[in-house]
Amino acid sequence: MSVPRPRILVIGAVVLVVVVGVVAWFVVRDDDEAGRLATAVAMAPGDAARLGWTDWSRVREELDRDLSETSPTTDVEDFLTAGFDADLTSVSALVASAPFLHERYGFSPATIDWELFSQSEEGAIVLMGLPESLDIDQIEDALEELGYVEPDEPDGVWEGGHALLTQLGTLTQELAFITIDRERRVLASSDEIETVETWRDVERGDDVEDGLTGVLDSVEGALSAAVYTGEHACAALAMTEADDTDRVRAAELLEQAGEVNPLRGFAIAGLPGGDVRVAMSFESEDQARTNADTRRQLAAGPAPGQGGSFPERFELGDVVAEGEVVTMELHPRRATYVLSDLANGPVLFATC
Repeated sequence: MSVPRPRILVIGAVVLVVVVGVVAWFVVRDDDEAGRLATAVAMAPGDAARLGWTDWSRVREELDRDLSETSPTTDVEDFLTAGFDADLTSVSALVASAPFLHERYGFSPATIDWELFSQSEEGAIVLMGLPESLDIDQIEDALEELGYVEPDEPDGVWEGGHALLTQLGTLTQELAFITIDRERRVLASSDEIETVETWRDVERGDDVEDGLTGVLDSVEGALSAAVYTGEHACAALAMTEADDTDRVRAAELLEQAGEVNPLRGFAIAGLPGGDVRVAMSFESEDQARTNADTRRQLAAGPAPGQGGSFPERFELGDVVAEGEVVTMELHPRRATYVLSDLANGPVLFATC
């Protein structure tokens, strides 16, 4: 049996990740009718190609962790380790910075509501829900104490800069510049001041109908999820990421399975109770029905590029075509990391 690729957990180490155009949004919304994930994605940039969703409040509930802003940092680190073991933290952008955030910024994955990490060619954005239990005044006081320069206007930019973060340590560069929208309880931060200044103008909105819409509906309620546009999925999960031998084997398996069509959207989500759901959207209902059969066969066989086979990683449950969306229920085997492993290519059953 092939051993899945090793995964690395980093907590409390100095991690400085420099990404051009990175911005973080810390948000809370009360529109439960739209769904927590859908509400968050509506605030992401319209050109977002890759979205990472972590429902931190429900992850804490799933792992039976009662944490607050006064919890010891060791409890926060224990929570993150448990989340890692449960394969529920891999798409988060702030895990490595979490202990310092908890100690000095007044918020962290131990206390926020949820997080949405959004990436596009222009940069990256993180949205995080701030519950009412977190005081924005205290967050601003913490920023001033840390050395950020207070803006002249209420919706201006708190300027920290990369030199300050280097001095503070244990932080990613996304926190270099910060702005706060009190009305929406939004904290936006970026490694570039221009990104923070313009973030309010680039939201996706809640009336978009595209390849993401169907897969988002299919994974609503997820504790953790990776969501891709079709273009990104067809590049990031394609067998072109595999070596020559695996590409040849993949081509043989695809020929045996039958027709596959390009994806319009893709999501893989960790659900309460430990199961994983995959959702794929297509151009038509006919394509969805065809690909349900094809991709069911691919998901039940070898996993070239990943190593071994998919059945070594999970038991395949129901595969259903509904409208233009195909959903696949995966029941992970013991000690496997299905979500984090299969959110990155090559993944044969998600290839285009």
